[in-house]
Amino acid sequence: MVRSAHRRPLIGPLAAMLLGAAATMSISVTPAAAATAAPTEATAAPGFEGIVALSNCSGAVIRMPDSKPQDPALAMSNGHCVEGGMPGPGTVMVDKPSSRSFSLLNAAGDKVATLKATKLSYATMTDTDVSLYELNTTYEEMKDKHRIDALELDSARPAERMDIDVVSGFWKRVYSCAIDGFAHELREGGWTMKDSIRYTPDCKTIGGTSGSPVVNRATGKVVGVNNTGNENGRRCTLNNPCEVDKDGNVTVRPGINYGQQTYKITQCVTTGNKIDLTLPDCALPKP
Repeated sequence: MVRSAHRRPLIGPLAAMLLGAAATMSISVTPAAAATAAPTEATAAPGFEGIVALSNCSGAVIRMPDSKPQDPALAMSNGHCVEGGMPGPGTVMVDKPSSRSFSLLNAAGDKVATLKATKLSYATMTDTDVSLYELNTTYEEMKDKHRIDALELDSARPAERMDIDVVSGFWKRVYSCAIDGFAHELREGGWTMKDSIRYTPDCKTIGGTSGSPVVNRATGKVVGVNNTGNENGRRCTLNNPCEVDKDGNVTVRPGINYGQQTYKITQCVTTGNKIDLTLPDCALPKP
């Protein structure tokens, strides 16, 4: 998980990082293709409304398709960005006290307010890499006080070749590219993420972009959360995730970056923007 601004020591066991299957896996190394265009890196361009900056990561104020104006707003980032260090493999945190601060940006990328969390509603690095914080403001209050709207989470799975923007509040930069495909499993250290978004090479995300929303450029809806990339061409180690297909074959893509899909979150939120992992269609990892 290389996209937080200040790397934290890896916690949790690493000896089983390939889940005992290393000896049977077929390995290939795929070099990143040269970018045909430089990524967009805007410091004062439209597109930052509702984006937030954390102390070490990026994020966004998000709403579900059915969220109401009077609901407490939610801020989304990565699980590996939570206070206290990265959750170990298999760990799921629900409704934990938090007073985390978030710098709220307007469309130009200017800070307009500091928002505070009332709790960490959900966080995990198992199957995905996401954190959701309940904030001390409603969507209606945020609109009235700061003229800022939240970004809507798309309830549909994103598609290959979709044009996307990875919007970093920490750096106030936008990285523009497309979805190159999806990794059946993405393994990094002791963690395994499933059905991860693989970017085309134009999205050269860096430390501090962890938690940035991945936005469908055509609709403005959030389809993912940025979280990692292979820095050195190593295999399945911290800062060097590898892809594992359904047959156990491993592919290493040096320089390629990844995000986690977010549509499943919409199936786990009930009235009042509360996380409910018992909902019949909810497929997020449970404690």
